[in-house]
Amino acid sequence: MTTLETSAPPKTKSQALRSYDVADFPALTGLEEEWRFTPLKRLRDLATTGSGAVATGAAPKWEIPALPTGVTVTTVGREDARLGSVLTPFDRISALAYGAFESATLISVANEATPAEPIQVRLVGGGAEAIAYGHTFIEIGALAEATLILEHTGSATLADNVEISVGPGAHLTLVTVTDWARDAVQAQHLKFRLGRDAKVLHVQVSLGGDLVRQYTSVEYADRGGDMSAYGLYFATEGQHLEHRLLVDHAVPDCRSYVGYRGALQGEQAHTVWVGDVLIRAEATGTDTYEINRNLLLSDGARADSVPNLEIETGEVAGAGHASATGRFDDEHLFYLMARGIPEDEARKLVVRGFFAELLAKIPVPELHDRLGDVIEARLHAGEGLPEPPEVQSGASA
Repeated sequence: MTTLETSAPPKTKSQALRSYDVADFPALTGLEEEWRFTPLKRLRDLATTGSGAVATGAAPKWEIPALPTGVTVTTVGREDARLGSVLTPFDRISALAYGAFESATLISVANEATPAEPIQVRLVGGGAEAIAYGHTFIEIGALAEATLILEHTGSATLADNVEISVGPGAHLTLVTVTDWARDAVQAQHLKFRLGRDAKVLHVQVSLGGDLVRQYTSVEYADRGGDMSAYGLYFATEGQHLEHRLLVDHAVPDCRSYVGYRGALQGEQAHTVWVGDVLIRAEATGTDTYEINRNLLLSDGARADSVPNLEIETGEVAGAGHASATGRFDDEHLFYLMARGIPEDEARKLVVRGFFAELLAKIPVPELHDRLGDVIEARLHAGEGLPEPPEVQSGASA
């Protein structure tokens, strides 16, 4: 497999090094732009292991319930031609994971299949003491319509890649939930390729783990692709949750929308969101927008937010980005408490409202409710929350 070599630092994301061989990527120092927000020491040996790495721990196990007609989940070897056809690593750990996995999980939805129920699978970690590697390939056949829920639970130190091929005219709703145990570490690269007139709704939920770094990239194979990427994350004391995205518009008349929201509570809670959208010269008629909003619920928390647009053509339908980070809205809290709503309930209402739009996009009521309960439980813990504004007695609407 080929490597794109660069003799000088890349001017755009399209010129960045891509390779399946970890040896092509320099050792990480933490000074690289792509890694400057990531605490490398907390990635354990994932940040220092080189070529020829092998798993030293138990691989995570898949839990797969009964599957609807038209859907299969199988294990395939490295020789399967589909593996690597969507995703070429463009960072060191993604290349490490590609070189070290032994077998891959293939989730397939047949052409024109329309399962009535969501496909729900779960990856359960085998322990955080040693390193594991993984690879998943998701293929959605032409004109198929499916909802897939992919959950991550348990403990793990995991580097993995996920390739998602969405066929022409297909519609995919993908919900990924990282609800790891508190000691888990994960570095994941998730890559979409959309066929002609394909439509994807991706909701990425990050709640658990010690350090979770997820890189999502999007490629359009033909005209008419439509990608909506939403993210919801809640970091508590000491957690590091990092999301990076690259939406690569390289063909005409495609659309993308990226909307991520995060809340942070507790000392040294840290979130990172970096959103890159590249509109190449040939991608006329592109319509794109990205926005990230962060809500700081306590002192000692930090949110880094970096939206980027690279536009190489003036013939676009629309392109924009926005980012906002702020503290708990005392005015909203005051308004609710002045109307007799207790403090704890008022806080929950404000944060629930902040996340309501994203939770509503999850099409499985049980999962929607469970994630809402997790968020409310974290608020109930109340670590380091700011004091509420004073409410004068007798206040009225």
